[in-house]
Amino acid sequence: MSFVKTRDGAHIYYKDWGIGPPVVFSHGWPLQADVWDDQLNLVAENGYRGIAHDRRGHGRSTQTWHGNNMDTYADDLAEVIEQLDLRDITLVGHSTGGGEVTRYIGRHGTDRVSRLLLLGAVPPLMLRTPQNPEGTPIDAFDQIRDGIRKERSQFYLDLTEMFFGANRPNNNVTEGNKYAFWLMAMQLGVRGALDCVAAFSETDFTEDLRRIDVPTLVIHGDDDQIVPIDAAGRKSAEIIPDATLHVYEGAPHGLANVPGFKEKFHEDLLVFLKH
Repeated sequence: MSFVKTRDGAHIYYKDWGIGPPVVFSHGWPLQADVWDDQLNLVAENGYRGIAHDRRGHGRSTQTWHGNNMDTYADDLAEVIEQLDLRDITLVGHSTGGGEVTRYIGRHGTDRVSRLLLLGAVPPLMLRTPQNPEGTPIDAFDQIRDGIRKERSQFYLDLTEMFFGANRPNNNVTEGNKYAFWLMAMQLGVRGALDCVAAFSETDFTEDLRRIDVPTLVIHGDDDQIVPIDAAGRKSAEIIPDATLHVYEGAPHGLANVPGFKEKFHEDLLVFLKH
């Protein structure tokens, strides 16, 4: 297995498929790099180099007690990019990963980045505050933390219903979708899981979004029950100077893994890479 060692000694696992301009994928909570396998294979078969890492605490990376916050996640991503000497990168971030790549640009700039794709991403801010009334109340995130502490295995399995839109009529979600999600989630350490909930829900990415100076595609489902589009994708597209918003009608949060929506996303991704 391939790892990058960070400045604090954590080992970040990554997979590296194909040859060509690099496309770096950042996954959502509570998942890992494997969630991107279809997309890694897609870009590698089309002349690109697909790279995806497990965020610290997740998957095969070190389960650190400290450092499970968005600044450190972004710096870990920078370590991967710099140690692999990647340039002219297309960054792709889903959900929490969308926050990670946004904070990466906020902290490290775009010298190595040529374009950005945000998919169902958490910026600018998930948490409801007086200044962000469209956000999600903190009670919802407290319930996530309670679920992790009480019986995380069942909690993660239950979460797949909303994540993939399996609770909607006439959905195309498979049992395989759900079990794959559960398996990846169970490889996330408890400490990392709890800390990451605070990181993705309470971090304000507004200033990071304003620093984005590369062409950006924002893709969001209008039936996203995890990261509602009005508080996230629509706002981000307004803040980013050079952003295009694609709204997928009826799409859930985990649209990249649901038959029908996945194929549409693959088409948009390849078009964006060739743009």
